[in-house]
Amino acid sequence: MGRPFGIPVYVSPTWFLVAIVITFLFEGPASTQVDRPYSYLVAFTYAVLLYASVLVHELSHSVVARLFGLPVRAITLHILGGVSEIEREPRTPGREFLIAFAGPALSAVLAGVGYLVYVFVPLSPVAELLVEALTFANLVVAIFNLLPVLPLDGGRMIRAAVWKVSGRTRTGTFVAGWVGRAVAIGVLIMGAVAATYSSSTDSSTDAGGWLSIIWAALVASFIWMGASAAIRTERLRDRIPTLQARRLARRATQVTAGLPLAEAIRRANEEGAGALVIVDHEGRPTGLVNEQAVLATPESRRPWVEVGDLSRSIEPELALSADLAGEELIIAMRRAPASEYLLVEPTGQVYGVLSVTDVDRAFAGA
Repeated sequence: MGRPFGIPVYVSPTWFLVAIVITFLFEGPASTQVDRPYSYLVAFTYAVLLYASVLVHELSHSVVARLFGLPVRAITLHILGGVSEIEREPRTPGREFLIAFAGPALSAVLAGVGYLVYVFVPLSPVAELLVEALTFANLVVAIFNLLPVLPLDGGRMIRAAVWKVSGRTRTGTFVAGWVGRAVAIGVLIMGAVAATYSSSTDSSTDAGGWLSIIWAALVASFIWMGASAAIRTERLRDRIPTLQARRLARRATQVTAGLPLAEAIRRANEEGAGALVIVDHEGRPTGLVNEQAVLATPESRRPWVEVGDLSRSIEPELALSADLAGEELIIAMRRAPASEYLLVEPTGQVYGVLSVTDVDRAFAGA
C-alpha cells in the first residue's frame, strides 16, 4: 500500500473480511445520522480509519526500532490488527521497553487528540460520530495492548523489566509467558463468575451467561496460546547458536542443465551427495535443483526429464556464506525465503547446499 518512513506496508486479504464485518456493525449507528445507502459508506469509512489507527500504532513500533538500528522488513495489516516484522531482537532491555511502549503510547495520544477535537471543535453529526468512535477505539487498543501478555506490548514491557533485573532475556520471556498464562486463567475464572452471578440474580439471563463464558474462553485461549508460543519460541531460540551452515550443509554434485535427471541422481549417489547444483560450461553455479520436485518425478520419467527443468536460478540472496551461523544465518534465510540455498566459500568456490528441511530438523532437535 506504500512505504511510509521507507517501511513497506501490506494489507492481508483477511482485512477485507474484517472491513465488511465492521461496516455492517457500524452501519446501525451511522444510519441514525445519514440515510441508506450512504450510511454504509460512513461505516466503511470508519473501518478504514480504524485500521489507519492500527497502522499508526504499528508504525510507532517500527520507527522506534529503526532509530535503534533494527531492520524492519514490513508492516502487515490483517484480521487481528497488525504486526511489525522487526528482523532482530533489541540488544538491551531499555530498547525493548521503548519499542513496546511506543505503540500504546501513540494510541493513547490519538485517543486524547480525538477527545479534544470532540469537545472543542464544532463538527457535523457524521464527523462527530466518527471522531467519538475512533477515540474510544484507540483508547481500547491502548489499554488492550498494555495487558501483561506476550506477544502484546504489555507482555514485552514485563519481559524487558525482568530482563533488566535478571540480566537474561530468557528469564524475562519465561516470566512474561507465565504471567500471560495466569492472566488467561484469570479471564476464564472471571467469565465463569460473571455468568454465575448474572444467572443467580436473573434466571432470564441464562443465554447471556453462556455468552459471557464463551467470550471469556475465546479471550483466554488467545492469551494462553500467545504466552505459550512465546515460551516455546524462547526454547527454540536456545538452539540458534548451535546452527552452523557448514555443519548442516549437504554435499552437492555439479551438473549441467541439459543432463537427464536419472543420470544426475546416479552421479549424486555415486559421490554420496545430497543435492544438485546446475553449473554452466565454465563451471559457474547458475541454479539449484529443488529436492521436492525431484522426489515428485516418477522414476520412469527421470531419464526423459532434464535436470534444469527442476531447478531455480540462483539469485544473489540465495548464495550464502558457508561461515554463517546462529542468528546471522536465520536472518539471511529470512530475507529470501527458499527451500535450498547455495553455500559458498569466501573465495567464491561452492561448498554445498543448505536445505531448509535440515534447518527445521536441527530446530526440532532431530
